[in-house]
Amino acid sequence: MKKISVDSALSKAKLCVKRNELLEARKLYQAVLIAFPKNKTARQALASLNNRKQLGGDQNPPKEITQELITLYNQGRLALVVDKAKALLKLYPRSSIVWNILGTSAAQIGKLSQAIDAFKKTAILQPKDAEPHFNMGTAFQDKGKLAEAVKAYRKALSLKADYAKAFNNMGTALHDQGKLEEALEAYKNVISLKPNDALVIINMGAVLQDLGKLEEAVRVYKNALSINSNDADLYYNLGNALSDQSKLEEAVKAYNNALSIKPDYVEALNNMGTSFRHQGKQKEALSAYNKVLSLNPNHFGAHRNLSTLVTYKKDNPQINKIKELMNHSDLSADSRCLLHYTYAKINEDLGDLEKAFDHYAIGGALRKKQLAYDIGQDQRLFKKIKTVAPKLLEHSLTETVRKLDITPIFILGMPRSGTTLVEQIISCHSQVHGAGELPLLARFSSSIMAGKQDVSVENLQEVRKNYLDGLKKVSEGKFIVTDKMPHNFMYIGLICNVFPEAKIVHVRRNPAATCLSNFKHYFHSRGLGYPNDIKDIVNYFELYCDLMRFWDESYRNKIYHLDYDKLTLEQEVETKSLMSHLNLNWEASCLSPHKNNRIVRTASHQQVRQKIYRDSSQAWRKFQPYLGGAFDELIGISD
Repeated sequence: MKKISVDSALSKAKLCVKRNELLEARKLYQAVLIAFPKNKTARQALASLNNRKQLGGDQNPPKEITQELITLYNQGRLALVVDKAKALLKLYPRSSIVWNILGTSAAQIGKLSQAIDAFKKTAILQPKDAEPHFNMGTAFQDKGKLAEAVKAYRKALSLKADYAKAFNNMGTALHDQGKLEEALEAYKNVISLKPNDALVIINMGAVLQDLGKLEEAVRVYKNALSINSNDADLYYNLGNALSDQSKLEEAVKAYNNALSIKPDYVEALNNMGTSFRHQGKQKEALSAYNKVLSLNPNHFGAHRNLSTLVTYKKDNPQINKIKELMNHSDLSADSRCLLHYTYAKINEDLGDLEKAFDHYAIGGALRKKQLAYDIGQDQRLFKKIKTVAPKLLEHSLTETVRKLDITPIFILGMPRSGTTLVEQIISCHSQVHGAGELPLLARFSSSIMAGKQDVSVENLQEVRKNYLDGLKKVSEGKFIVTDKMPHNFMYIGLICNVFPEAKIVHVRRNPAATCLSNFKHYFHSRGLGYPNDIKDIVNYFELYCDLMRFWDESYRNKIYHLDYDKLTLEQEVETKSLMSHLNLNWEASCLSPHKNNRIVRTASHQQVRQKIYRDSSQAWRKFQPYLGGAFDELIGISD
């Protein structure tokens, strides 16, 4: 376009404005800007026109321009699409099509803030369309802003009530927020719209598992498999749910079904190895983990799992692989964390204790950061527990409860203090079933002990009913069942007032040995933050000791304190004393806990399958030179 043509077009456009022929004027200004993007007169005039409400008409660019954008998008040239879309929006600022293309492309190349702004603009231009709000929710979710994501999904659903994808994504965001009941409701809505969607069923099953509704989760997976028996992911998740129920043989069968459909399903293989490990089938577990690594040499979880079963020698080929992986710069924090714990175990086995300690510390620091743990949160919790405790005495159920047809034995104390061995001993008795670490008490009573729910007879009765119903489901027909969740020590006051018939066994071990063992262990639970830092462990141990003294003041006669180290020295005397306290007839089998073939799902699964040995609590001293005196006060406690 020549200069005189430009002037002519501008004059004609100006005349159109005077005649109120605004659409024609805009087309003329746009034609000038397409040829001469820096023409200020046309740009300013067009901006003025675009701000006039009476303009109306088509706000989108010509179809051939839009199609060019779509072609570039389909070719994956997303950065170019973003640049062209931004340039077009200067000419067509009210084009919902271009705003949406900009948002979608920006989201896919990680420019999430830009994508969110684009989708917000699209939503304004298309107020009755649910999709911009859905897209906005997805961008918020990818950015980790879960509350904003849920809000966007809810808006999308208010515009389109049967928007299955919005329900599904909202369920995932709510799950990640820990709002499990709301997440479950969202997934149920999806299932009502898409009853055979395997991915949604898997998501819902995962929420049910986190809620502890394991039987329901298993039922959901099995129903889905009755419709579609060729879905490896459904079998995998079924295996996980069965494993959580300690139905390990059934879990292995489910994993094998997954592998028959998808032979290279490494996660199924890895979890199958763990199921074998918990059954004490070490050879099968090693085989499974090694097969995972043959399929995927970079599987960090399998490397870590294998390290718990192997005593390393210098010629082990896994060592060089771990070193190689640690030099990768693009590892996620979780992967790097697992590698440091694995490498620490390797160096401990090889006798390089300083290097081992350093890598335990680095792995722990990464884990602590992942969990965003602050010791202050536990300090506040323990303080609140003490505040709530007197109210339990005011609302005790001791006068109103009926005789139990199933009696719990609570085995509690610090993790890594010997609770697994004690449960192994007690469950050798013919009248007792060892149920392992049950999450039931925390699930039903933590809100009361944290002061978030009133202490009332009604609420305590609800805790009693829910806990005993859950206990019966895992009792395998026995009338006495052990629950060895260590952190139940926080609920001793509640146990004494809600379950007066129950027995409480508090296991104590050398404090330094307990704390170091916690420090060296990688806990999968996201609820355990304190073991990852030496100072945090010491502070937490002091909180635990203080709380146990507090419970002793009110419930001394109801708590049986068992010294783990004394048990290993005087096994028969201490075991007989324990059985007497539990009102169980003496059975010699209780002296052979290593012969107990029950499932053990804790980190002590290997130790409890060996004969009881002495002086294990002194093994921590080999790391004493690297502790910087952190355990000095603990040594005093143990003496």
